[in-house]
Amino acid sequence: MMKTILITGCSSGIGYAAAHGLRARGWRVFAACRQAQDCTRLQAEGFESPRIDYADEDSIATGLAEVLEATGGTLDALFNNGAHACPGAVEDLPTDALRAIFEANFFGWHTLTHAVVPVMRAQGHGRIVQCSSILGFITLPLRGAYNATKHALEGLSSTMRIEMRGTGVHVCLIEPGPITSRFRINAVDHFERWIDWKSSARSAQYETELRARLYAQDSGPDSFELPPEAVVKKLIHAIESPRPRPRYFVTVPTHFMGAMRRILSTRAMDWLLTRV
Repeated sequence: MMKTILITGCSSGIGYAAAHGLRARGWRVFAACRQAQDCTRLQAEGFESPRIDYADEDSIATGLAEVLEATGGTLDALFNNGAHACPGAVEDLPTDALRAIFEANFFGWHTLTHAVVPVMRAQGHGRIVQCSSILGFITLPLRGAYNATKHALEGLSSTMRIEMRGTGVHVCLIEPGPITSRFRINAVDHFERWIDWKSSARSAQYETELRARLYAQDSGPDSFELPPEAVVKKLIHAIESPRPRPRYFVTVPTHFMGAMRRILSTRAMDWLLTRV
C-alpha cells in the first residue's frame, strides 16, 4: 500500500520541496499549509492539502481529522516543519512575543504530535521527524526567541525518542543550517510587530547589523547555503530507512558547530559564536 505522510509548512521552502520530493517517490503526501490560499494553490498542483496552523488548535484537530478520514485512520509519517523567527535581543523581547513564537514553533508542534502518537501506536509503527535547526544546539545573538523554541523542541523530542523505544515509533531530528527559503523575509513582520528597536539601548546595532540584513534586497545566499532539497534527502532516510538516525545534520556550518561544541569550552564557544 502507498505510504502516507503529513507535512506541515508546505507553502514554500523545505515543506514545499519535501511535498514534491516524496510524492515523486510514491508517497501519498498531505501537504498542510497555514493559510487557506496556499492550500488551494497546492490542491491545484494535485496535493491533498489540509489547513493546519500551529497557532490554531482547532485547525490542528480538523486538519488531522481530514487526513485520517482520507487514510482510514492510519499515518506512516509526520514531518513537523513550519516555524518562524522573531529577531531581536533578549532584553528587547516582550514576554508576549515569546508566548506567540512558542505557540507556533513549539506548543502547536506538540499538539499535533500528541494527537498522532496514538494512531502510530495502534498501527505498531510510525516516523515522527522534527525539523529543528543548528540553533537547536547552539545559540546566536539576536535570535534568542528562535533559539529558545528550537532548544525546547530538541529537549522534548530527545526525551520522546527514548520513551518510544520498542513501540515501532521512531522520533528523529533534522538540524539544518542556512537553507534557501523565505525564512528571513517572513521574520520581518514579527520583528516590526514586537521589537521597539529605536528605543533600545542597542538601536545602533539594530540599524547597522540586524535591520540591514533583514531588509537587504538581493543580498544573495548566505555562506554555505543549500537548497531545501538537501533537507529532503535527510528526510527520506529518516522515514524510509529501517534504522533511522536520531539526528541529521544538514550544511557545513551544522557539522562544524557540532564538532566545535564537543571540543571547545563554553567560553570558547561564546567567543566563536559572537564572530559568526
